[in-house]
Amino acid sequence: MRPITENPASSPVTDGVDDEVAERLAAALRCVTVSTEDPAHTADAEFVRLAEHLEAAFPRAHAELTVTTFGRSRLYRWDGAEPGHASAILLAHQDVVPVDDPQRWTHPPFAGVVDEEFIWGRGAIDDKSRVLAVLEAVEWALGSGIRPRRTVYLAFGHDEEVFGDGGAVRMAGHLRAEGVRADLLLDEGGVITDGVADGVDRPVASIMLGEKGYATVRLSVTETGGHSSMPGKQTAVGRIARAVARVQDHPMPLRLTPVITDMLARMRVALPEPRRKLLEFTETRGLSTVAGPLIARILAAGPTTEALVRTTTAPTVIRGGVKANVLPQSAEALVNFRILPGDSVSAVLAHCRRVIRDIGVAIDLVGPASEPSRVTGPGPAFDLIAELATGVVPGIVTTTGLVPGATDSRHYDGLAETRCNFAPIVLTAADLERIHGTDERISRLNYARLIEFNRRLLERLAVAPGPEEGAQR
Repeated sequence: MRPITENPASSPVTDGVDDEVAERLAAALRCVTVSTEDPAHTADAEFVRLAEHLEAAFPRAHAELTVTTFGRSRLYRWDGAEPGHASAILLAHQDVVPVDDPQRWTHPPFAGVVDEEFIWGRGAIDDKSRVLAVLEAVEWALGSGIRPRRTVYLAFGHDEEVFGDGGAVRMAGHLRAEGVRADLLLDEGGVITDGVADGVDRPVASIMLGEKGYATVRLSVTETGGHSSMPGKQTAVGRIARAVARVQDHPMPLRLTPVITDMLARMRVALPEPRRKLLEFTETRGLSTVAGPLIARILAAGPTTEALVRTTTAPTVIRGGVKANVLPQSAEALVNFRILPGDSVSAVLAHCRRVIRDIGVAIDLVGPASEPSRVTGPGPAFDLIAELATGVVPGIVTTTGLVPGATDSRHYDGLAETRCNFAPIVLTAADLERIHGTDERISRLNYARLIEFNRRLLERLAVAPGPEEGAQR
């Protein structure tokens, strides 16, 4: 890790973290803080163990910042030197998703193995590395005499993977009650991808300014049942299968939203000539031209980019029947939608009714749902994050975008002028598959980038040092 320099933003990060820093993250990965839909099955003792590790590993942060707990979520307040609204709310989450098959992992998923290149374990990217990286930066700042000019909050949820009702919702409610309004809210969601965007000749830093909504629709059918030797025109299973096929075969319309148009404009310099010309034409003539729909169709060619221009449809569960020779009395399917800004939960339900065209299929919401978040403008806070990202990893293209999944950020809507979902780690398509998948890991280099990025952010949010402090630095 670097010493403090006069102009740290000018030096890229080229070395990974040392063993001591890596081990602090690895110890956190050994805490089995798995979130489940049933709180009774959540291992509370593991969250206690993680909290104890954080307090022991970062003593200055826990001595000098005020910590308020909401269940197992932790809200830190770092008072600024000057009055006024807060400068930043830095989000991360302590919980992780379950592991399907530990036998498929190179190392046991909760062993926290550290080798020469990687730190392995569930949560290495999503999202304990952010929790630890922020605290590493705060601990360093406190040891260096750095203090924020205005108040900074750290909000570490404990149930983000199950929608954050017990953590982020409560912490955000507390901040609203306190009248908090920050310049910047920073959370997970965007990274620097390498080789993922088709035709782009350099790594792309996607600094997301909002996220899609979320809804799961249940399709259900009830029939009389009976013996399979005397079926009617269709069984409950056949009827539900046809409904699922209609929903999947008739997705919601493609649409270029303003944030995606801005994203493409920023990426234009890295695109091949034909696509660059197409974007220039679209920007000149507006989205109503033939070029706008054409760009949307190009993006829809792959699942990663299709999510940018459509409310996506994903049938995920289907159930029905008990025996091969028994007509089922009921069948159901679950279809998950990630909702583009401009669409809504009610629009998703209306779309399902329109394309299924079967009054015998009941259509209703199940589980949690959320509307698309407000999309904030780029603004000075975005420019700062883009500048710091380029300093840590030179040669990248910085752009905007939308988080296709759900993060804790949506619960903090309206608490900051600009919302950015981003971490300056460089991932390939294969790396992205490890998140919520098998062999999750973070390289020592990426972890160093993440810590250094947060250090530089805190430096930019800090008061100017006095003559004595400046001499020490």
